[in-house]
Amino acid sequence: MKLDELDLSILKRLQENGKITNLQLSKDIGLSPAPTLERVKKLESNGFIQSYHALVDESKLDLGISAFMQISLIRQRDNAINNFIDQIDEIDEVMECYNVTGQADYLLKIMVKDITAFDTLVKEKLTPIPEIRNMHSMVVISKDKYSKVLPYKYK
Repeated sequence: MKLDELDLSILKRLQENGKITNLQLSKDIGLSPAPTLERVKKLESNGFIQSYHALVDESKLDLGISAFMQISLIRQRDNAINNFIDQIDEIDEVMECYNVTGQADYLLKIMVKDITAFDTLVKEKLTPIPEIRNMHSMVVISKDKYSKVLPYKYK
């Protein structure tokens, strides 16, 4: 599917506000509601729009600590990567897991209630994973920029 200017406008608006009504979206992009809805459905069916989510304020849920953790694996073990990923999938506090280049093999984004919960996570859930050779953590002090709109030339 080749995206045109209207499709790109729809993608941008939905990233900014996934709860926007079809009527408001159609006004914003300058198209009537029926063709707007048809375009949204086409973007969904072609995989450009994968899902819709509510952005929840983590502080309202007492998730006061965000951290990033660099993980290096022991590569000599058979299936080390698959075993590691399987175990990480089971840890709710790990929000994101990226295979990266550089000194570490993986970068994890972690969210917990407080530093005690972070300590417990490291000691009871991460340290026992035998595929992990090394962990290096960085606790977030402040979130100075956060964008949910992908960096793309929409117009």
